Amino acid sequence: MLLSEIVGDDRNIAYIPSLGTSYRVNESAREIIELIREGRSKDEIIQLFAKSTGKNWRDIYIDVDDFFKKLKIYGLL
Repeated sequence: MLLSEIVGDDRNIAYIPSLGTSYRVNESAREIIELIREGRSKDEIIQLFAKSTGKNWRDIYIDVDDFFKKLKIYGLL
């Protein structure tokens, strides 16, 4: 999983040294990447975001699920 190689910085740039590829990510994406690297499941991440933001978990699910799909498309997950 290439996600484990990602190095992030304070400017929200995620860099994969082995590929020489970088991505601009927002704060939420950066947090999701860290949670995945900690071994959290998609459902756990959704619940954590719903609890921390006070938003409905269904709304959070749509965004988190979309992000997971993008990670798979880019071959990072």
